[in-house]
Amino acid sequence: MNMTLEAPRLTAHDRCDRCGAQAYVKVLLSAGGELMFCAHHARAHEDALKDIASEVIDETERLHAKPEPVDD
Repeated sequence: MNMTLEAPRLTAHDRCDRCGAQAYVKVLLSAGGELMFCAHHARAHEDALKDIASEVIDETERLHAKPEPVDD
């Protein structure tokens, strides 16, 4: 059986390391560690991050998603 692990979702508790806004992008660094960015700062630093990232988790599509109803 093949199992696929889903990347952890960023939550409202995850904050941009640059400005403190909600993070929608998580960058795992090749040298170890991670950085989190709001969509604005992720775009602003995108070129520099490509050189040092081992993985980028980008959830900026959630900014345009329609809210799903919550069952009570």
